[in-house]
Amino acid sequence: MEEQFTKAIEIIVPWLLSHGIRIIVILVSAFIFHKILQKIIVKMVAIAVTRDKEMPEIAEKKRGDTLNSVFLTTLKIVFITLVSLMVLKELGLDIGPLLAGAGIVGLALGFGGQYLIRDVISGLFIILENQYRVGDIVNLDGTGGLVENITLRMTTLRDLDGTVHHIQHGGIAKVSNLSKGFHRMNMNIRVSYSCKLNHVIEVINRVGKALAEDPAWKDIIISAPKFERVDEFSASSIDLKVLADIVPPSKWAVGGEFRKRLKEEFDKEGIEIPFQQVVVHKG
Repeated sequence: MEEQFTKAIEIIVPWLLSHGIRIIVILVSAFIFHKILQKIIVKMVAIAVTRDKEMPEIAEKKRGDTLNSVFLTTLKIVFITLVSLMVLKELGLDIGPLLAGAGIVGLALGFGGQYLIRDVISGLFIILENQYRVGDIVNLDGTGGLVENITLRMTTLRDLDGTVHHIQHGGIAKVSNLSKGFHRMNMNIRVSYSCKLNHVIEVINRVGKALAEDPAWKDIIISAPKFERVDEFSASSIDLKVLADIVPPSKWAVGGEFRKRLKEEFDKEGIEIPFQQVVVHKG
């Protein structure tokens, strides 16, 4: 028993002093090199993003986070693959057949992987052209929601109901970004024909200005909600167009608060928001 133990020690110790040390060096070197490349990529992305002087700070951060996520994930996959092959080689495994097998598999996938290649190429253009970023609210071919993740192959959206949608980039024909630059609050306000139009306009603009100057809202309102035009003479009301520019993605919150305050002010001023009605003339 002691002799077998001695023989095992004689085999293991030389292996540890040669291949074992090499494996440790490979792992430590890969870890350090990976950390260095991570920092280089983050700095390069930061430089590339901040060069766009017209882009607001929050948009720069979103784009930077998206690019970092994609590039760092790709880097991680490449490093894991290379380090695994190097460690397998040090363990005495012949990686030649493994590489040859991978080449054959890759060739086979190449014939049936056109959709994968299409998704990846489309994903590269989406990222490089800054069509949308993580944190944006987008509509992709009729499916809308918050962008939670972007990879080279697909985008993950979460809609208002909480449903998660995974959309492959190659199948996207139309991208509508609701968060780029600013949101436009586009609202129609209906009032009765009996109301004095100038009075209604004055109340709308006053409420919009007060909202824009409120400390709780002023940082997300670019331009105050205000009367734009008489949009339409409807069957039961005059429709007034109200517009405002809002910092994304706060359009819905600002719109809800504006409607609430406007209804309260209309009640005070005696301005009627009419129901649909039919006037019957008795002959």
